[in-house]
Amino acid sequence: VGSLPQQPGCQEGFYRTSSGKCSPCNCNGNANRCLDGSGICVDCQRNTTGQHCEQCPDGFIGDVVRGVPTFCQPCPCPLPALANFAVSCYRKSGSVRCVCKENYAGPNCERCAPGYYGNPLLIGSTCKKCDCSGNSDPNLIFEDCDEVTGQCRNCLSHTTGFKCERCAPGYYGDARFAKNCTECNCGGRMCDSETGECLADSPEVSTGTDCPTISCDKCIWDLTDDIRLAVLAIDESKSTLLSISTGVAAQKRLNDLNLTTTHLQVQTMMIFYFGNEASSKGLLVQKETMETNNRATQLVQQLSNMRDNIQEISSKMKYYAIQQELSPEEISQKLSVAEEMLKEIKRRKPFTNQRQLADEEEDAAEKLLQQAEEFHERYNDTRSLVSDVLEQLSEQDVKLSDLEEALDQALDYVIQTEDINKENTANLQRREKQHEKIKEQIDEVKDILLSATTILAGPQKVNSELSEVIKNVSGFYAEIDGAKKELQEKLANLSLFDDDLVEKAMHHAHNLRRLADELDRNLYGVDTNGLVQRAINASNVYEHIAGYIEEANKAALLALNTTNRVNDAAVGIDTQIIYHKGKSEELLNQAMELQRTADDSNDLTIADTSRHVNGTLARMSVLRSQLMRAITKMQSAEPGLEARERLEQAKMKTADAVSATMTVTQATTPMDENVRLWSQNLQDFQHNSAAYDSAVHSAGDAVKKLTEVFPQLLDKLRRVEQKAPANNISSSIQRIRELIAQTRSVASKVQVSMMFGGQSAVEVNPKINVEELKSFTSMSLYIKFQKDNPQLAASPDRFILYLGNKNAKNYIGLAIKNDNLVYIYNLGGQDVEIPLDAKPVSTWPSYFSIIKIERIGRHGKMFLTVPSLSSTAEEKFIKKGEVLGPGSLLNLEPENTVFYVGGVPPDFQLPPSLNLPGFIGCLELATLNDDVISLYNFKHVYNIDTTTSPPCARNKLAFTQSRAVSYFFDGSGYALARNIERRGRFSQVTRFDIEVRTPTDNGLILLMINGSMFFSLEMHNGFLYLRYDFGFSTGPVLLEDSMKKAQINDAKFHEISIIYHNSKKMILVVDRRHIKSVDNERTAMPFTDIYIGGAPAEILHSSISSHLAGSIGFKGCMKGFQFQKKDFNLLEEPGTLGISYGCPEDSLMSRKAYFNGESFIASSQKESLFGEFEGGFNFRTLQPNGLLFYYSEGSDVLSISMDRGAVVLNASGTKIQSPDRNYNDGKTHFIITSVTPERYELTVDDKKQSKKNPAKDRAGKSPDSVKKFYFGGSPLRTQQANFTGCISNAYFTRLDREVEVEDFQQYSEKVQTSLYGCPVESPPVALLHKKGKNSSKAKGNRNKKVGRDKDKISQPSTGLKNLYQEVNMQRDPQCHLPMNPKATEHAYQFGGTANSRQEFDHIPKDFTQFSISLKTHSSHGMIFYVSDQKETNFMALFVAHGRLIFMFNAGHQKIRIKSQEKYNDGLWHNVIFIRGKNIGRLIIDGLRVLEEPFSSNANTWQVTEPLYIGGVAPGKAVKNIQINSVYSFSGCLSNLQLNGRSINSASQTFSVTPCFEGPSEAGTYFSSEGGYVVLDESFSLGLKFEVVFEIRPRSSSGILLHGHSVNGEYLNMHMRNGQVTVKLNNGIRDFSTSVTLKQSLCDGRWHRIAVIRDANVVQLDVDSEVNHVVGPLNPKATDHREPVFIGGVPESLLTSSLSTRNSFIGCIRNFMIDEKPVSFSKAALVSGAVSINTCPAA
Repeated sequence: VGSLPQQPGCQEGFYRTSSGKCSPCNCNGNANRCLDGSGICVDCQRNTTGQHCEQCPDGFIGDVVRGVPTFCQPCPCPLPALANFAVSCYRKSGSVRCVCKENYAGPNCERCAPGYYGNPLLIGSTCKKCDCSGNSDPNLIFEDCDEVTGQCRNCLSHTTGFKCERCAPGYYGDARFAKNCTECNCGGRMCDSETGECLADSPEVSTGTDCPTISCDKCIWDLTDDIRLAVLAIDESKSTLLSISTGVAAQKRLNDLNLTTTHLQVQTMMIFYFGNEASSKGLLVQKETMETNNRATQLVQQLSNMRDNIQEISSKMKYYAIQQELSPEEISQKLSVAEEMLKEIKRRKPFTNQRQLADEEEDAAEKLLQQAEEFHERYNDTRSLVSDVLEQLSEQDVKLSDLEEALDQALDYVIQTEDINKENTANLQRREKQHEKIKEQIDEVKDILLSATTILAGPQKVNSELSEVIKNVSGFYAEIDGAKKELQEKLANLSLFDDDLVEKAMHHAHNLRRLADELDRNLYGVDTNGLVQRAINASNVYEHIAGYIEEANKAALLALNTTNRVNDAAVGIDTQIIYHKGKSEELLNQAMELQRTADDSNDLTIADTSRHVNGTLARMSVLRSQLMRAITKMQSAEPGLEARERLEQAKMKTADAVSATMTVTQATTPMDENVRLWSQNLQDFQHNSAAYDSAVHSAGDAVKKLTEVFPQLLDKLRRVEQKAPANNISSSIQRIRELIAQTRSVASKVQVSMMFGGQSAVEVNPKINVEELKSFTSMSLYIKFQKDNPQLAASPDRFILYLGNKNAKNYIGLAIKNDNLVYIYNLGGQDVEIPLDAKPVSTWPSYFSIIKIERIGRHGKMFLTVPSLSSTAEEKFIKKGEVLGPGSLLNLEPENTVFYVGGVPPDFQLPPSLNLPGFIGCLELATLNDDVISLYNFKHVYNIDTTTSPPCARNKLAFTQSRAVSYFFDGSGYALARNIERRGRFSQVTRFDIEVRTPTDNGLILLMINGSMFFSLEMHNGFLYLRYDFGFSTGPVLLEDSMKKAQINDAKFHEISIIYHNSKKMILVVDRRHIKSVDNERTAMPFTDIYIGGAPAEILHSSISSHLAGSIGFKGCMKGFQFQKKDFNLLEEPGTLGISYGCPEDSLMSRKAYFNGESFIASSQKESLFGEFEGGFNFRTLQPNGLLFYYSEGSDVLSISMDRGAVVLNASGTKIQSPDRNYNDGKTHFIITSVTPERYELTVDDKKQSKKNPAKDRAGKSPDSVKKFYFGGSPLRTQQANFTGCISNAYFTRLDREVEVEDFQQYSEKVQTSLYGCPVESPPVALLHKKGKNSSKAKGNRNKKVGRDKDKISQPSTGLKNLYQEVNMQRDPQCHLPMNPKATEHAYQFGGTANSRQEFDHIPKDFTQFSISLKTHSSHGMIFYVSDQKETNFMALFVAHGRLIFMFNAGHQKIRIKSQEKYNDGLWHNVIFIRGKNIGRLIIDGLRVLEEPFSSNANTWQVTEPLYIGGVAPGKAVKNIQINSVYSFSGCLSNLQLNGRSINSASQTFSVTPCFEGPSEAGTYFSSEGGYVVLDESFSLGLKFEVVFEIRPRSSSGILLHGHSVNGEYLNMHMRNGQVTVKLNNGIRDFSTSVTLKQSLCDGRWHRIAVIRDANVVQLDVDSEVNHVVGPLNPKATDHREPVFIGGVPESLLTSSLSTRNSFIGCIRNFMIDEKPVSFSKAALVSGAVSINTCPAA
């Protein structure tokens, strides 16, 4: 192929287009060349720029106002090219406007900006910053100096000089740095300006002088001569300078010099004239002379500068000639012209007259300037008052508005009052009529009462007669007893012959029963409450009477039974009459009350009273008639057999019934009164039924909100981590722990190796609780040898790693020995070495292989996997071993555990089996147990430099588990894909796809948030749970796999798809199978970012938390995340945190299970467990009883259970029980069970128990079929209840597999069992149990508590909830009040001290928006404050006069935004305040938006930590905020957010407690979060003192008072289990005294405590219970004024001999030392959660 012919280029001024044609360049005549293809101009001329030379660069201006300039010239700001101080310039209104650089000002930058000096008009001159040594007016934002010379104008702080650099005359010191000019103390004489030493008086002048009477120093005359010579020199310079035309600036400077010379001459003549003054005045003259000399020096310097200027003018002249291209002839011509001009100037007469006129004009100008300055000062003063006047006017305006509203309201009240008066007049007339009716009814009631009195007389008479009858019955008894035989015969005869009598008796009995029933009904009608009915029923012995008649002779004993029945009825009637008498009296009282309060009665009440009285009268009439009939029958009755006993029984029962009736009546009387009052109130309340309905609805809403909040509380409790701080630890430590944990979590996922050179070592942070390594240890790592290293040839045996105790007992390790990889572990006895001899190290490839070592109890195992880089094939090698001794646990001590990799530091001694040279090659850690671990999560590194020894690259796809690009989430991290529309757009069909694999029950999969709108996909109890709200009017929409079609948590990958169709239908698809769909309002998805696998805590705990099923991060593997079928690499997203590549199989196993008391899991076993068998597992529980393991073969049972805290093995009736009974302590314990033909063994935590096997003939037999075994319980009926707690790391020997940890995920049956998480491990529960265990209560009490706990956890659905409720309702069992009073969640109370506050050290760099919720009654107080160190830049939110004020600076300007309404109404208000780039906003309750624009400053606005909430540190904010609002905010604050993110953990807290609800009283409250008060220095505890105070504790133990001296002496007063103890050390030894009250000190009441000390005698008085102690006398004892701590003390000040170290929880009041009240609000320090002057009452 031949080459193409070259096309000829275009001519100059043309360019070749893409079509090949030549087109003219479009360069506006400012360039001749342009680029081919684009036409862009090259080499623009005439100072132009741009693609077509159409623009002027910065600092240049074009020749036209509009359009394209033909040329550009430098900005004339003030002089083009020579003195251009503009950033840019432009034309406006026919003139050039300059945008000056910093330090310059004026329309043409012709002068210096305020705070700078110089002359921009003078070529070569620049503006410099004024330097007044910091002694100028501090109220000015810049230092004040002459704008031309730079001489400081107003030197303050007794300074003087050109730069205020020295002290003024009469003062001495360092004016420049120390700034401590002090007045001379020399009696009017002068002193040394630096040292302050007084100067001596001048000596007398010798008599030979011309002035014998003048006492002048000779130096003054010499100085005068020098000054005159200087004046002559200045005059010469002046005449020289006048001959040169240098512009206005030079002339002005000469005028200044002339004035200065005149001033010096006048001063000199004054010095000479007043030379005959006293010596003190001479010294003053000397000082002024020195000052004059300094001025002369300055003049010399100025003259030097002028000489330099002249030289510069000369050089500029030459430069001008060159620039203007002048010929030498033209230069000489111009010089000659200039010389002629100078000669003409010299010939002219001096401008004496003009000079005089100029001086006069100058004087007038100075006077005018002085007047202008005075006017300007008045203007400034007036201007400064404008804001205050405006503020006062606005306040008056608000007050006038309030007054107008009040007047309108008063007018409404007047109108309402008139209406009410009219209504009252009508009511009064109506009540008068009612009053008349009531009078008539009262008369009727009086008549009724008289009748009742008459009726009552009859029953009283009957009662007396009955008493006589009872007396007679005792006589009848003897007669009956004697006639017993005759009666029996008579009865026999009657029973045979007198049938009529029997029939009559039966008929009579039926009549009596009928009458009794009627009487029963009547009595029950009278007593509607059934109270008297009890008395009648108790005394109703009719059935006994009838039975007796049937047994003996119904006819013979009919009279006696009738008597008994009537007697009982009479007693009941008597009781009833007494009752109605009281009722009648009550009615009388009510009637009299009605008479007194006739105005409050109504027709309904009168009708009720009338019906009540009439009913009572009617019932009394019925009773009277029945009573008469009963008396008649009773008189005709004849007493029968056993009458006395029955009458006595009836009387006793009647008395009991009457007593019970009276008791119930007394109890119900107040109830009746309350019901009556409620009835009246409800009648009066009928017109406010709407308000009543509103109250009911409000209550319903409150209940509804409570049901929403309660799950949030439980969720937040679940988030408490294992190392959550106890009550005494401050929130700052918790915040530090969270940051460290987060950092280490990220570091643990760095999947990069380290190069080790034989002398290197890394100490790794194991990231795991050593308790979890006791029974089971698993570790995997990647390894690569550096085979070409010559050191390996010399010593091939190498150390790899060591994890164990520092004392080389209990450890695991790896090493290379004899060309084999060796796994070594020690469980307290002999080493176990497992060499992998099947694959010598020398045959390993030159790339990474993976090693895994495992230990289950005493069994060890090592795996080696060698991959192939060219295929998917892998070589795998396994080697096993076991401990021969008794040990089975790796007992690591947390404080002594070390984890060294690659080598060890020189000072560490390895055990002999691992004492080898360091490793040479690359190592990369992978996992430890289930956790991902990395070498980069290290504590220390030794001799490792990644720059000289870079890590080895590992092909992450070389291993099977890593070939699929998947990501591992450990529950703490998350991925964040921002701006997901960069890969795809939300459209008619929007789709999300992701694959997940997990064994856990709950976890967040996807989350999107936009304000209150959200989209969340979660896994809840193993199934998908989708909830979203795109701003729907009906609220959030729920899409849940309620039919349980797709279980997700089976440790298999599942493909999940979310499809949003037509913006109105959400579809859920799992494994390409439709699960469920739901319709919603037609709304597009309003999101840009998506969180995957979790989210930051501030988002999970924000307002959307109530819509989430839980706030748990996802733990497991994810892959294939797609949006609109577009892939995302989650690890490359910048917002991703804490996830890693790969999917470790170990992390997907379920080695742990939680059982709730009704659950179990089951699998099968081929081999009989009654042969040779070994198994083991961990367990953790708080319950004393429960079935752990169960296996049966026919009638033979093998079980392991808990029995009253002990572990019991039951093997076919042979029981082995552990000696200890404290295994239900919430800690992890390890069980090993062994069955051999000879013995049964049970080992718990390496404590072995054994018994002989009685059934030796069973050895070796196998079951007929595969048998099941159960963990955690059994579905069969057993004697033990199912287990409540956790079982983990279980193993046993099985024929079908190797000895390995059981994967509960693979079990065939799982009933109500959670395979992820263990609530028993929750630290608060374990903490409570530990407290119970260490308390002084008996074990029985703890067991009772545990039993109650078991009942609470027994229900599977509510077990966790009840467990967390128990923690929330934390209460000291000895205390009446709960440990934590009811408080608003996440809200804190501030106030009590002037500097109550929270400090936050970790704040984001760039923040603009803040929000906070507040509630207060206070009119002033600081809410929020942040600033830089000098408080130049600041931002504040505070309350002033009840109004909210948002204030910040913009450069030197202060922006102030103030609300018109007051918000100190005690209600919650939400406040958002924003400082934007050029506007500030204050938004209150989302309704009122206040804005204030400001001019943006080029300087960046930056502040530094800390950020203050609720108040500021002493001395802060006073510079910017009025003093009343600088003091602490008094009220509650909550929900602080920066840029939408919540900030919770304060670095420091001072006098801040939770925001309590309910009543409060005076006192100081010490909260359970911990805190203390340090008294001010005026209070101290010396050798003799008296301390008196009152306490109301909420915990039975805590420190009340502590004083400590530097020499070890101390005084400590504390409570321990309700006992108050004072303990001292006076330098000799410790001694103490205690008082224990009979009643509990923690009973919810106030208790008085007094302590009196007199040297070595201490007396303790608690509620008048007194005890004392006499300690050893210290003759050298002295008083020490040391700080006094109240309510707690820092841990560092407590000695080891003090057993109680907890802070006091409760209230303290009336604290006095030596009869002097102590005010905690004036304390030196209030640290932690302490509320001054406010104490919750309940």
